Amino acid sequence: MKTQDPKLPQSSINEKPTSPNVEQELERLRLRLDAIDQQIVSLLAKRQAEVDHVVRLKKAHNIPVYHPAREENLISQRRDQGSEAGLDPDYVEEIYRRILRQSRVEQTAQMAQKGIRAGAPVLLIGGLGSMGQYFHRWFADAGYQVRILDRGDWPDVDRLCQDVELAIISVPIEVTTSVIKKIGPHLPGGCVFADITSIKEVPLKAMLEAHQGPVIGLHPLFGPTTSTLDKQIVVVTPGRDIEGCQWLIDQFSAWGSIILQVDAGEHDKIMSIVQTVRHFATFAFGQFLRHKQIDLPRTLEFSSPIYRLELGMVGRLFAQDPALYSEIIFASAERCALLREYLDSIAGNLDMVEKGDKESFLAEFKKISDWFGPFSEQAMRESTYLIDKLIERF
Repeated sequence: MKTQDPKLPQSSINEKPTSPNVEQELERLRLRLDAIDQQIVSLLAKRQAEVDHVVRLKKAHNIPVYHPAREENLISQRRDQGSEAGLDPDYVEEIYRRILRQSRVEQTAQMAQKGIRAGAPVLLIGGLGSMGQYFHRWFADAGYQVRILDRGDWPDVDRLCQDVELAIISVPIEVTTSVIKKIGPHLPGGCVFADITSIKEVPLKAMLEAHQGPVIGLHPLFGPTTSTLDKQIVVVTPGRDIEGCQWLIDQFSAWGSIILQVDAGEHDKIMSIVQTVRHFATFAFGQFLRHKQIDLPRTLEFSSPIYRLELGMVGRLFAQDPALYSEIIFASAERCALLREYLDSIAGNLDMVEKGDKESFLAEFKKISDWFGPFSEQAMRESTYLIDKLIERF
């Protein structure tokens, strides 16, 4: 009986020997594939060169980077072309979405240096905080004269406010109103007064009372670790003289942001769900895992991709600045009341489980499913895409 040579890798033992002719043919085909790959890279480089021409034109005429209709039309055309060529249209779409994403990132990086009102003095109140420093970089790179007013700078407030065309409040929520009242009388009449707080009604009202010039509320739906503003949402809540604030809105558009203009009241109501309840629920789950001393790496060995994704979002929360989330969760009495409702809802469900009332669970599940309606199918498609990407990566 023959024994296997322990020095040979298992793959070599199981592989059948190939003839010289087959090896030569494989090598010929591989060389052809290499040549095609080189052409693909060269074409991508040529495409990027054309993108550079587009950027110069957009910068000259203050045209936003993101053009949704153009992108979706292009994707549809490439899908049709892929189908006609015998390719999976989903495969073609995925490739082109990545190409377009890279194109937007490149454009945004170059457009960051385009100031709609380059040279204008911009004052960041609370500019030494994480978001203040973040916007300092963006405005400075775009050619604005950026000034900082932080805790120790109030004796110099009149000089710092002289001739400023934009003043942005970037301080913790609990002191936002008091800082607005304090800085308002020092601002020039034509200065755009803005804030970037995650609640909008109270700061907007305070700014309108403290300043007679243009007023606008902003809520950037991203944090200071964001590397690009490409497709990042900036919520705009109009205060006074929206036309006088338009150049600021245009600046964010030029940087690649998506502008969502809403009423301050609607913003606060929606964000209570989108941010407050969601972040609190994530915090509570992380707290429970710590309390139980769960072995996280071990759970991942047994987990489905969806669990890895969900746990990743929990871990993501605790990798960031806790002060940012405390501001969101503790922002208002209304948000506290909403969290109480959420906890009461969980308590009611626990009672159902303790009674073993499966019929009530199924009935409630059906009601919720009907309420979600078509969004459930959309959620299934989107989450499946994310899961597939996670499987590819890990």
